[in-house]
Amino acid sequence: MSMGAYDEDEHERREQQSSRVDADFDDERTIYHGEVEYDSGESTEELLDQFEQIKTESK
Repeated sequence: MSMGAYDEDEHERREQQSSRVDADFDDERTIYHGEVEYDSGESTEELLDQFEQIKTESK
């Protein structure tokens, strides 16, 4: 069969596969407890200064 030719058996197989519903998964949500902290390592002022410097260098 040439590439791109219609394959009716393959079409039916895919149709059956896509019409099935998989209900075997766990429907409960996982709940996580804890804290998240972000540390950029620099203050806001230092980051703004660095941003301004990058802007002026690119002109």
